[in-house]
Amino acid sequence: MRIGDLAKRAGTTTRTLRFYESQGLLSAQRSPNGYREYGEEEFRLVREIQMLQSIGFSLDDTRPFVECLRTGHESGDDCADSIETYRRKLAEVDACLERLSAARESLVGKLTEALARQPSPCEVGDRIAARLDDERAPQP
Repeated sequence: MRIGDLAKRAGTTTRTLRFYESQGLLSAQRSPNGYREYGEEEFRLVREIQMLQSIGFSLDDTRPFVECLRTGHESGDDCADSIETYRRKLAEVDACLERLSAARESLVGKLTEALARQPSPCEVGDRIAARLDDERAPQP
């Protein structure tokens, strides 16, 4: 299939496919007239790259998975390098979650402090009632 067909089938652009090719993640055969020709294997590689990027992997992080598929494995994560990449990415996500959790705790603390300084609805009601009483009271 030509580059436009692959792009359409994979839900991407020809520009993206050319970029993958320039990065060594994808390779095309050239037809006699110079058109890029791709097969099912390249479609599979593109789908693997897309799936990995959708869960936060950088393009460079996808390399072990692409290489694993290129060497004939059924799945991109059948190889040791892919599994190690999963572990590294999981550690990054865990560290990010810890930072987010700490930020959340800090925000909850700040919100709690700010709310504690606000008058309660009863206090507001009491102030309004007192002001109304003052306005209704006979003036000397």
